[in-house]
Amino acid sequence: MQFKRIKRRVDGVLLLDKPFGISSNSALQKAKMLFQAAKAGHTGNLDPVATGLLPVCFGEATKFSQFLLDADKTYQAEFTFGQTTSTGDVEGEITSSQPVNITQSELERVLLDFTGEISQIPPMYSALKHQGRALYEYARKGVEIERQARDVTIYQLTLDAFDGVRARVTVKCSKGTYIRVLAEDVGHALGCGAFMSALRRTSTSRFVIDDALTLDQLKEMDMPQRDASLLPLDVLVEDLPKVVLDSDSAFYLKRGNPVWLPRQTECGEVRLYEDSGTFLGVGVGMDDGKIAPRRLVNFAGA
Repeated sequence: MQFKRIKRRVDGVLLLDKPFGISSNSALQKAKMLFQAAKAGHTGNLDPVATGLLPVCFGEATKFSQFLLDADKTYQAEFTFGQTTSTGDVEGEITSSQPVNITQSELERVLLDFTGEISQIPPMYSALKHQGRALYEYARKGVEIERQARDVTIYQLTLDAFDGVRARVTVKCSKGTYIRVLAEDVGHALGCGAFMSALRRTSTSRFVIDDALTLDQLKEMDMPQRDASLLPLDVLVEDLPKVVLDSDSAFYLKRGNPVWLPRQTECGEVRLYEDSGTFLGVGVGMDDGKIAPRRLVNFAGA
């Protein structure tokens, strides 16, 4: 006899430390099962070879996950020089080998050249879509698809250690940055080639890896402890201006109606609260003093 898994409403944000060797979706599904959650999503893909911070949104938190998808990230990476691989990382087959004869000062100078706004061509081994299919599906069949370069920003690129062949670096960057492409481009600039041999995400927006839990730690907890580890929904939108509504205004807003507030001057996206302290969701402030709902928490069944 097959028993149907019990699913429950869970709302909140889990800071998960994704382990090596599994996809982000696999890590998400394991966390979802541990919480017996009915609905979950993650906020920025990490390749199987990467570890580190993977914020997981449960329930109503999925409505606000885009705010983390767009956030800046920080990584600790290892670049190995003298070889290139088919995927740009340690998973791929070696495609070329060259002697390495670079100094630390040469490497630091090149890293400086890659700080600021740079242009990257997305890798073929990526989840980007072409005609409805992920690029990696074409790559596995040996098909090369032309990709357009896109601009990203490297806010910080520092050399933490270098042994003549391998370099450990810290990268703080904008969304959409491919660290393995950065490794390849740095290796090309130095004339010896390189690939990304390790990667760990240490921060996303204001969230840091030190506050994350592993799947093994979650397994050791009971359900109340797991629930207590979740962050509230509004942590995803803390950068937005805060607007508080009285109970009458909140009543109409929750039914999809714009409301007028005295002394309302915020324009653009705002986070909304009832005067009781309850987080309502995200709205849009307009120049006529009104607040219109954009994405609200559904309290039905809570």
